[in-house]
Amino acid sequence: MRIQQVLNRFYVHDVEQSIGFYEKVLNEKCNLRFKYPQANLEIAQVGNILLISGSDESLRPLKDTQATFIVDSIIEFKNFLLTNGATVINDVKKVPTGMNMTVKHKDGTKVEYVQL
Repeated sequence: MRIQQVLNRFYVHDVEQSIGFYEKVLNEKCNLRFKYPQANLEIAQVGNILLISGSDESLRPLKDTQATFIVDSIIEFKNFLLTNGATVINDVKKVPTGMNMTVKHKDGTKVEYVQL
């Protein structure tokens, strides 16, 4: 059970402009980009920044989630988190990149866990 990467979530309206800006700031190229039509979102990653683009309405339910943890085993993390006081907000489901879930940690922090 290992966290492979922690991504900072930035909620934006213009993904194209944001990608260009963060590529320059981080001196890195966008290494992931896809549309998530079921949620009316477009997702891109530049370095350790996850850009989540959509309308105010599409972004509203996501904005309380503060980070994305890329993990090697989402089921192992789910079991660990539940036995350590966390609450599952959105249970494990398939998404374009693999599987994800959203969890509220015991301290109140909301984190998306993703297994690629």
